[in-house]
Amino acid sequence: MAPDLRQSLGKAPLTSFQVAAVVVCVVLNMLDGFDILAMSFCASSVKSAWQLSDSELGALLSAGLLGMGAGSLLLGPCADRWGRRPIVLLSMTLASLGMVGATLARGYSELLWLRFLTGLGIGGTIASVAVLVSEYSPDRWRSAALAAYATGYPIGATVGGALTALAIPHYGWRAAFAVGGTLSIALLLVAFFRLPESLDFLLTHRPPRALQRVNVLLMRMRLAALDALPETTPIESGLAGIRPRLALLVSGANLLVWVLFFSTMAGFYFIVSWTPRLLGASGLGASHGLTAGVLLNLGGIAGCALFALVATRLSARRLLFASLLVTGALVVIFGLTLTNLTLALAAALLLGIVSNSAMSGLYAVGPPLYPAAARATGMGWAIGVGRVGAILAPLGSGVLLDHGWAPARLYALSSVPFIVAAICMLAIRREASG
Repeated sequence: MAPDLRQSLGKAPLTSFQVAAVVVCVVLNMLDGFDILAMSFCASSVKSAWQLSDSELGALLSAGLLGMGAGSLLLGPCADRWGRRPIVLLSMTLASLGMVGATLARGYSELLWLRFLTGLGIGGTIASVAVLVSEYSPDRWRSAALAAYATGYPIGATVGGALTALAIPHYGWRAAFAVGGTLSIALLLVAFFRLPESLDFLLTHRPPRALQRVNVLLMRMRLAALDALPETTPIESGLAGIRPRLALLVSGANLLVWVLFFSTMAGFYFIVSWTPRLLGASGLGASHGLTAGVLLNLGGIAGCALFALVATRLSARRLLFASLLVTGALVVIFGLTLTNLTLALAAALLLGIVSNSAMSGLYAVGPPLYPAAARATGMGWAIGVGRVGAILAPLGSGVLLDHGWAPARLYALSSVPFIVAAICMLAIRREASG
């Protein structure tokens, strides 16, 4: 985006059009949380229905995450080339097909590929919508809007978990995917009618009728129309092709971003994947384990909202750094409270608040680190690398448990990724300020 126009948008007040765009993106992010918890809720029923082994069930649980990583890595760069909006609509279509198809799956192999397809679509969606939130938010509200966007995950997990818990006992495990498919199609229609194209994309790539489309968006944001498209900056012009954008990804600064996303997501997905089971296995019962899982998600909603509120006054980078450090410390404390029900549930709620604050911080800090012409590519790859951590950490934890590791020791180890992420965030802050 041209410097003058970017400055005008950054200083302009937040309009109802921008609020609506952010709300649509928040709702789209809910699919991420819903999808993960829906598969977890129906896992036991699917295993019994098809007499699956534990390894086959583990593959079903991981297929969606693998698809999300692939979608972020592959479809994120496509959004920089062909536009954020069409790639979001394509990704939402893939996710809808995967969800609806799962209700008709005739066996394990079909469901495995449909889970991957669903994840592929969700991965492509979240890589682009986070960028749109960043681009349509004025400077004062950008970090808060991105943090609000991140609340979609715990809200989707909570709502999805409640809906599937009600539907599965009456209609079977396929009901979880029927609910997900219905919601996916509804959200696809919402995105088709209400999701705008990226203003940065229109200005840097200049598709047909770019000036007319830019002026329509400016009018909706109560900004003056342009007589002609502004000249692109040398950086934006240099990133017009795929190779320059990929070259940006292997820069030293971006490698720090990758480690930040990888470490944070590794620690976070260990917490949400294993906490209900480990708490139940520690002598407190399976029902209390599920209660801890609910508290993690409820704390997540509060944590994302709190981050969004505080980010209107304080630096998002400082908030992320603090959230990572506190999460690392609280994970260790939680591991030591597993045998005390009251302390464990209270710690689970606090852990949900701070760990989800850290996840909010990733999406608040990430998009502004990249030039407009490579923003979806940069965020897509960062999220994709993060998803690798999200897959490896729960799998590695299972191996360590099989080798006799105590839960408290495992939680102490899981604090390490958060500390590593905090160090990366500190380095990113210093490099940006320098």
